[in-house]
Amino acid sequence: QGQLAESGGGLVQPGDSLRLLCKVSGRSFSSNAMAWFRRAPGKERDFVAGISGDGYTSYGDSVKGRFTISRDDTKNTIDLQMNSLKSEDTALYYCAAYSQGRNLWTRAEMYDYWGQGTQVTVSS
Repeated sequence: QGQLAESGGGLVQPGDSLRLLCKVSGRSFSSNAMAWFRRAPGKERDFVAGISGDGYTSYGDSVKGRFTISRDDTKNTIDLQMNSLKSEDTALYYCAAYSQGRNLWTRAEMYDYWGQGTQVTVSS
């Protein structure tokens, strides 16, 4: 069994930066795709960024150029560096893993491991 635990969320002002961390325990996902999703109040869970088992990255349109996903397989962590934060980035952010292979998916239903989420609030 594997567990994902997010951290690093908080309350920041527009234009600030945050770095989210997803710590993997119980097993390794070093060969698997992993991703960050977010859910804003009253909205669907949206794809934010993902990294395939081969290191290919993809980003949601609203965060391109501002967010960067990276993985450190020696530490079993996935990071999400978020710069130039906007109020519309306010959401509960989730880390997810696709245990069935290396392919990166943007659909949440493809991921079978999820963390509990970390709240990011961007407000002045």
